[in-house]
Amino acid sequence: MNQKQFKERRHRKADLSTAFRCSVNFTSSEQIQLLAMQEQSGVKSTSSFIKMQIFGNKFKVHYIDDNTRRFIDALSNFNNRYREIGADYDFLVKTLRENFTEKKAMSMLAQIEQRTIELVKLNREIVALAKEFDGIWLQKSL
Repeated sequence: MNQKQFKERRHRKADLSTAFRCSVNFTSSEQIQLLAMQEQSGVKSTSSFIKMQIFGNKFKVHYIDDNTRRFIDALSNFNNRYREIGADYDFLVKTLRENFTEKKAMSMLAQIEQRTIELVKLNREIVALAKEFDGIWLQKSL
């Protein structure tokens, strides 16, 4: 009984450059969006479309260190503080009108106005520093 046992397996591909596969998971809405973009592009194969998107377009990698995160958090907290200052300002003007004479209220409002002008100047400096920071990081990420 000289029966040769043959193991059935797939034949090796002649071109090994297509031997690697990657898997990407999408939500249903992302899948619909991907298929709509593929349809608009006119490419019939989804894998070809994804390759074209990945390797055809440039993309940037941004590194965010801990100081950058703190800086961004501090900038976003400014908007909350400005809202609080605005609400406090309105309340203060109402209280001054109700409880003080017009002359005294006007002198206090002048002081508040001076502090507001200082706050606006400080805000402009912060915006300038943020733009400078952004310019430095854009140069590093290119």
